[in-house]
Amino acid sequence: MIAILEPFSGSAHINMFKSMLAMDHAAGNPNGKIWLFWTNDITCKVLETDQQQITCEINHIEILETYINTFVYAKCKEYLRKPLWDRLLHFADTRNATPWCTVGDFNVITDTDEKLGGNTYNMRKSMDFIGIIESCGLMDLGFNGPRFTWSNQRGINFRIWKRLDRAMVNDKWLQNMPQTTITHLPSVGSDHCPLLMEMNTRVDTHIKYFTFLNCWTDQPSFEEIRIERPKCDRLKVIPCGPFIRK
Repeated sequence: MIAILEPFSGSAHINMFKSMLAMDHAAGNPNGKIWLFWTNDITCKVLETDQQQITCEINHIEILETYINTFVYAKCKEYLRKPLWDRLLHFADTRNATPWCTVGDFNVITDTDEKLGGNTYNMRKSMDFIGIIESCGLMDLGFNGPRFTWSNQRGINFRIWKRLDRAMVNDKWLQNMPQTTITHLPSVGSDHCPLLMEMNTRVDTHIKYFTFLNCWTDQPSFEEIRIERPKCDRLKVIPCGPFIRK
């Protein structure tokens, strides 16, 4: 599945791009700032769309459970982003039992470390966004690759870098697909880095440990208690004093 933000081409050309990308289906938002393309491996139902987001219900042939993706291209001005924040709150309230991911260009950062160059950043510009992340119960997936996703591409003495693009998920998504990763790919022909999301469903093949607190042996009645070795592959001892592991 591919999402293109701000394609700089009229919506009439979306089917041409679908063919060029070897995709089977396409959809766009009302102002043509977000284009989605997907193959027949995916069943995608557009639930809602407006000028800043497309929210889809998605099924993949290798993932049994339905999940929700909100693809975002936020406005540059702070006050124009408020309708987007309201929609994210709505999805968080109504879709909390469904794996949900919101990904795209939010046009705002969450920390001063997410900007390099230019004037000192005023964090008051980010308070609404930070509040929405907390209210929606979202967690940033982090990233691999370059630290920043956008640059103003000016001369080196006037260059500004920011991390404007990210992916965030709810608890249900983390439970079902904890191995989801985001990679910042090199930017080519754009002032933004493409984001590559890779998803894997949970496979419960990890070793289940038996936990034993070493400080129990200090109790006077410990020797009177019969302890049977658990039927497991390994034993992990968690001491209260020096660290011991068997």
